Amino acid sequence: MRNLMKLMAVLVFTVTTIAATNAQTLKFGHIDLQALVQVMPERATAETEFNTFQGELEEILGEMQKDYQAKLAEFEALGTAASEIKKNAKVAEIQDIQQRIQNYQQTASQQIQQKQAELLQPVFDKAESAIADVAKEQGLIYVFDAGVGNRTILYKSNQSVDVLPLVKAKLGIQ
Repeated sequence: MRNLMKLMAVLVFTVTTIAATNAQTLKFGHIDLQALVQVMPERATAETEFNTFQGELEEILGEMQKDYQAKLAEFEALGTAASEIKKNAKVAEIQDIQQRIQNYQQTASQQIQQKQAELLQPVFDKAESAIADVAKEQGLIYVFDAGVGNRTILYKSNQSVDVLPLVKAKLGIQ
């Protein structure tokens, strides 16, 4: 009877150990994506190109502002002896330059945002690809961006269950 109890205890221990090792353990990972991108050499190259682009736009804006200052100085130099027609013409020129400067600033701002996205997107793509590769190698189910203010899923394993259809069914949504 004692041998039977020992055998039973060993059998229960063995089955429990096998079941525990066969059970899938869910592994999660996290990374600060911004910190990773900051140390990537491609980011430095993109930043240099971006700064050159931004410098060119600022140079053009500086020339426009010089032109504006020159026209303003011409208007002030007219004095009180100038005719109303001549003053109005100079005011119209100044207003035209002001409008062009405003339009240029808006366009330049949009171009800067587009250029920054264009230059940084390949860097982020490379970082996210590397994250996915490491996550697969490590058997991670999810990798979260743990950067300040971020809680974004960067990688999702095929083993993960899409609960959207289940939640929709629970809520009665088709």
